[in-house]
Amino acid sequence: MTPSLKILRRLAKPHWFETLELIKCSGGISVGDLAEALGMSYMGVKKHCMAMQKLGWLDTWRNPKAVGRPEKLYRLTDKVTPLFPQIGNEVCLSILEAASQLETNAAEKLLLAFFRGQLERLAPTVTGDSVQERAEKLADARNASGHYSRCLWSEEEGLRIEEFHQPLQPLFDRYPTLERMEVQLFERLLGARVDRNVFRTAALTRYRFDILPR
Repeated sequence: MTPSLKILRRLAKPHWFETLELIKCSGGISVGDLAEALGMSYMGVKKHCMAMQKLGWLDTWRNPKAVGRPEKLYRLTDKVTPLFPQIGNEVCLSILEAASQLETNAAEKLLLAFFRGQLERLAPTVTGDSVQERAEKLADARNASGHYSRCLWSEEEGLRIEEFHQPLQPLFDRYPTLERMEVQLFERLLGARVDRNVFRTAALTRYRFDILPR
């Protein structure tokens, strides 16, 4: 049985998958915040979290507060990574490596063609009179393809897209030029300058795309 199927078999428990998704899309979250988001009792959520921690799916850390005791937060471990969308990364990497043996820049050319295809696919959908409208539609499209994406705006931080999963991450690790290709995809779809940053804490990864005026 594959790791993902083992996880899915256990996810028959009520609310477990919703809980994991909420933790995935956070930098660490407390039982109280989970209970509020799920509409459940504090003790009910705590019971679920403790059960998943025993399975090795969650761990905890304490976040210092200005006043009072540190807050206990839950976060995912690497054991649940197979649950979230992945492409056939090993196959893709093998193909790209084989192509590179035939021509030095073949892998980069193939990856560039992939992103051009993404641009053609998304362009009819990512429309709107303002950058924010287009950003919201891009986030919706990326969310549907497994990036756990959301569009956010605040006076303090401005307009941005945050994502919590990258199905292509093994390719990004092998070919760093993909980061620039992804930024260029965002910039062409949004008609704005984009700054990409990655934040990692344990098994939690957040990809932040700050959308800036040209």
